[in-house]
Amino acid sequence: MLKVNLILFLLLWISPLVESGSASQIDPIISAIQGGSSSELARYFNPTISLNINGQQGEYSKNQAEIVLKDFFKKNPPIDFSLVFKNENQSSVSTYIGEYASGQGSYKVFIKVSQVENSFRIYGLDFVKS
Repeated sequence: MLKVNLILFLLLWISPLVESGSASQIDPIISAIQGGSSSELARYFNPTISLNINGQQGEYSKNQAEIVLKDFFKKNPPIDFSLVFKNENQSSVSTYIGEYASGQGSYKVFIKVSQVENSFRIYGLDFVKS
């Protein structure tokens, strides 16, 4: 836990927060996580995605990752999810960190996305129990 908090602190200290005055491309992803909707979230996955659910990690196809997340959301229904950090880069890769709360515990969520042409795709997603 100390390690995750230290990493979060360093990221917040090193990288400036981006103001979110208008609707962002990450908003539908936030809504999908808040609603515990693996199918809605999977709409934004790369064809392959690096997925880590509390130490169980691997490379998955879009469909496999959706099934893994469906199981996670079923066992850990969302109470709340909020974004605490975002480092958006319009031309390539962006990183987001959120806090996910369920009845079974709290998780730090690390979302890594890439922008290729006009496509916004998640290539990495981590849920780490805090």
